[in-house]
Amino acid sequence: MLNRSVSWVWIALALAAWGGWNAWTHREVEQPPGVLVAEVPAQTALSGDEAAPFEHRGYRLTPLAGFALEARVLTTESYRFDRLAGLVPVDVGLGWGAMSDSAVLAQIELSQSGRFMYWHVAQFPIPERQIINSAANMHLIPATPVIARRISALRRGQLIRLRGRLVEAVAPNGMRIRSSLRRDDTGAGACEVIWVEDLEVLHRR
Repeated sequence: MLNRSVSWVWIALALAAWGGWNAWTHREVEQPPGVLVAEVPAQTALSGDEAAPFEHRGYRLTPLAGFALEARVLTTESYRFDRLAGLVPVDVGLGWGAMSDSAVLAQIELSQSGRFMYWHVAQFPIPERQIINSAANMHLIPATPVIARRISALRRGQLIRLRGRLVEAVAPNGMRIRSSLRRDDTGAGACEVIWVEDLEVLHRR
């Protein structure tokens, strides 16, 4: 009985240590006020091999458009058990323009769950339409294990540069998820679904 109690103590200590380490490695990055990313995401037409469908993790992916952006990480959420987890392990909420400004973000409550990013304000620091047009929840499909690790390590407040393709993904059972091709939509179907071919964290201030 003593040995079992000691074992549970060590397990509790190990879990506490892991929780502390995880919180530290994913702590928010503080940024100064002001717009940190002025450019809007760039969407481009595809042709040739870039537009050809391909298989990934049992899904058939059909590229819809090229996609590149710089943005501020607003939220991140990992998914392990929902129906998309095998294809899209992490969703990331990204902001640009006014939604990359710390002074604006300090007045907006942001959260993420159920494959959506949510926001709430007591009083609008900028017009509602500007919030919608300058932020989005994005389903990120990593093209390589290296990119998967980079995505899972992202922290709120970081500035990133991302390049890839917007896609439609169809599972063997017919389940389908299709990327939005607009930045001004909201609600179901408004998320970008991105085959991420390159991602880097920017360190400018």
